[in-house]
Amino acid sequence: MYEELKEKLSKIGIIPVVVLENADDAHALGEALMKGGLPAAEVTFRTEAAEEVIRILSSEFPEMLVGAGTVLTTEQADRAMAAGAKFIVAPGFNPTVVKHCIEKGYPVTPGVQTPGEMEQAMELGLDFVKFFPAEPSGGLSMIKAVAAPYTKLKFMPTGGINKDNVKDYLAYNKIVACGGTWMVKGDLIASGDFRTIEDLTREAADIVREVRS
Repeated sequence: MYEELKEKLSKIGIIPVVVLENADDAHALGEALMKGGLPAAEVTFRTEAAEEVIRILSSEFPEMLVGAGTVLTTEQADRAMAAGAKFIVAPGFNPTVVKHCIEKGYPVTPGVQTPGEMEQAMELGLDFVKFFPAEPSGGLSMIKAVAAPYTKLKFMPTGGINKDNVKDYLAYNKIVACGGTWMVKGDLIASGDFRTIEDLTREAADIVREVRS
């Protein structure tokens, strides 16, 4: 299950981190991401609409890899799973949430910053974690430093990553994919500018192809 997820995430390369206030925008956003060439979304549980957004994207775009982000509780994890999320992402390492997802057979990628948190994740059988917030926590140099002793650990850095620095992250073989918000910014969604979202998504997809082809 985990290997299949990592393979899919790696192929996509950049995962749009989505914050939607209104579920009515879900279809248009999904269409823009698909047309732009990044068939994935980490829908964050920062809004009341998150659960419905996951449900819409999962049902209307079955070929899209839809995950739930900012999952802080087991209750949110259950709601995300029921709505159709294919994986769970958390900003930090909460053993209760991680164990709950593992027990349900659900892929979970907790956020870590320190070697201690990484070892706790590995202790629970995980070899794939979110490094968050990436840039404020030392960025790629920090990931390379901790990857030396933790040879089997792979990362999905998120936070402060943009079109100018994402190439360096993607080029490192310990990074499965990067989370990013620059192609799905709130002001673009609020103004209904899904054409620009599609264009920015296509630009991001081109970067992945350039680095990983």
